[in-house]
Amino acid sequence: MMQRITLYSLLFALYFILSSCSRTASNHQILLATTTSVQDSGLLDVLIPAFEKASGFRIKPIAVGSGEAMAMGRRGDADVLLVHSPKDEEAFMNEGFGQSRQLIMTNTYIIVGPSQDPAGCLGTKSATEALAKIANTKSIFVSRADKSGTHKKEMSLWNKASITPTGTPYIQAQSGMGAVLQIADEKKGYTLTDRATYLAFKSKIALKIMVAGDTDLINYYSVIVPNPNKFPKMNLKGAESWADFLLASTTQKVIAEFGQDKFGKPLFYPALTNE
Repeated sequence: MMQRITLYSLLFALYFILSSCSRTASNHQILLATTTSVQDSGLLDVLIPAFEKASGFRIKPIAVGSGEAMAMGRRGDADVLLVHSPKDEEAFMNEGFGQSRQLIMTNTYIIVGPSQDPAGCLGTKSATEALAKIANTKSIFVSRADKSGTHKKEMSLWNKASITPTGTPYIQAQSGMGAVLQIADEKKGYTLTDRATYLAFKSKIALKIMVAGDTDLINYYSVIVPNPNKFPKMNLKGAESWADFLLASTTQKVIAEFGQDKFGKPLFYPALTNE
């Protein structure tokens, strides 16, 4: 079933490339600016085909960091956003760029690193304590450095630890989560990642989970429908349909079960309690 859904996703991606549809060419297309983690984890490969089949709309996802996704929203370059940077989302709404913002799901961040663990982070309960160990031992840390939700979370943790990361051990990759995991693996360094992307890449890398379970590491995902008064050409009906779909009980159930067959545990936790 999962292979069939992924095939459908690839076929629809090919359709978009061949048809070269613009935003104004058809009100059936929705431009979705989304964080990379929901794409890298494979969740979009499940959700998008189901939505397209049920709604008649076609989604064109653009996977970037949450910061860039909201920048696209501010420019009117996206019909709907799926992001995970709460403070930035609040600013987006307060500035009048959003019509609605709804929590869809959560997962957790983790700090991962090489099995040699040169900073002695393994088993550390606090994320800020682990970062202090990494800084004090001048161990390699790979940052996304792309203004994504993960990058903002990382910087808030450094700030809480009263540390300004600098120097050659601190690598600013300016890349998505999957690429950063691979760089950290190659450099035998540490990084902050969402658990879903780590599990999706686990078979390709040797990095181990060092820190997990800290309440500072909860990761919140929301869907934002931009303000149609600012962007009258946006596909409002399509954006609202996507938001409604994500909050539907059947979709929330899919989110709750996603990853269990492969990893033995869900990669995301739905925002709503399903009956």
